[in-house]
Amino acid sequence: MESLKTVTISKRAELAARGGHPWIYGTEIKSADEGIEAGDIVRVLSSKGKFIGSGFYNPHSKIRVRIFSTNANDVFDQAFWKRRAAYAVDYRLQVMRPEDYNCCRLVFGEADQLPGMTVDRFGDVLSVQVLSLGMERRKKVFLDGLIEVLRERNLPVSCIYERNDVKIRDLEGMEQYKGFYHSGLLNPEQEKTLVDIVENGIRYTVDVENGQKTGFFLDQKFNRLAAAQIAKGRHVLDCFTHTGAFALNAAGGGAASVTALDISREAVDMAAHNGEINHLPIRAVQADVFEYLTNLDKTKNHDYDYIILDPPAFTKSGKTVHEAFRGYKEINYRAMKILPRGGYLATCSCSHFMGEELFVKMVKEAARDAGVTLRQIEFRQQAPDHPILMTVPETYYLKFFLFQIV
Repeated sequence: MESLKTVTISKRAELAARGGHPWIYGTEIKSADEGIEAGDIVRVLSSKGKFIGSGFYNPHSKIRVRIFSTNANDVFDQAFWKRRAAYAVDYRLQVMRPEDYNCCRLVFGEADQLPGMTVDRFGDVLSVQVLSLGMERRKKVFLDGLIEVLRERNLPVSCIYERNDVKIRDLEGMEQYKGFYHSGLLNPEQEKTLVDIVENGIRYTVDVENGQKTGFFLDQKFNRLAAAQIAKGRHVLDCFTHTGAFALNAAGGGAASVTALDISREAVDMAAHNGEINHLPIRAVQADVFEYLTNLDKTKNHDYDYIILDPPAFTKSGKTVHEAFRGYKEINYRAMKILPRGGYLATCSCSHFMGEELFVKMVKEAARDAGVTLRQIEFRQQAPDHPILMTVPETYYLKFFLFQIV
């Protein structure tokens, strides 16, 4: 059991914390006990000395405290972390279809009251990313508990691969690295970095070592199904294809033709590979999406009547959201200019800074400038294994719209 020191926060921070937001910034700390070390768990008190919650303390981070418990009686022992793992796993077992559980997000940071911890399940391989020092220090006790929880539910775990090769760890005072997590509960002879998964009936080879993020984007699972439902007979252009997931769903949905576009050679090769192993005819092309769309517009090429835009986050900061707005508007404008009347547009944003209201504003401006009228078919968000904590807007990041040009 850890002996906890305390920090006292401002009234403004108290209001936010009592409202459910777990982050306390350095400027909101009014006083702190001596001897608190980076990564320690601290008790957070109001200006009147009342208990607010317990959280990870890190003087190296702009977010000084990350609250993960509001129960004053919690004891942060091995049993506590195993319970948190069980809560996360059982939630997914409840909200996901049985066929989806083989590849899903098991832990989604603050949304699971596990700040900075991400765990994706790809068959019997877990891909892990730790972005807070507090969780890094408790990684072993948590991951060992998670392995036990999964095995108790007859869900196999052969190995865990750590994808801690991200710059945000620098801001927490942690080193970047990637490699296998070693535990007495796992057999090193079963370690592997390539694993085949099935999502929406489509097979993918996931590279947990070199793929983007944790190896594969799971959050669009059901949005891909929605996109596929209107693909029959259409000529589809899937932009920023990555592993070809939208393209393959469209092909599986009966598209007349599918072109998968990405600037990354590795992504194009992986998309082509995934097309081959599924016997789905897609054409994978390496190109800059902005240039490709611009050239189609200039040459009055209207071969495509369904365009899917799933770009990476154009902004990871509120300071650059205006530049991101212009980037999103440009690709949507170009897509709308190319599409014929009756054509379809699926457009996404995966940045929480690009909020829903701002994204809709961008789409309306792009449509106005392109001289088209849009009919909204559907609006969707991230899959439920990436839950949105209503008091933490940062957990709501993915926006997915389906439109028709009328």
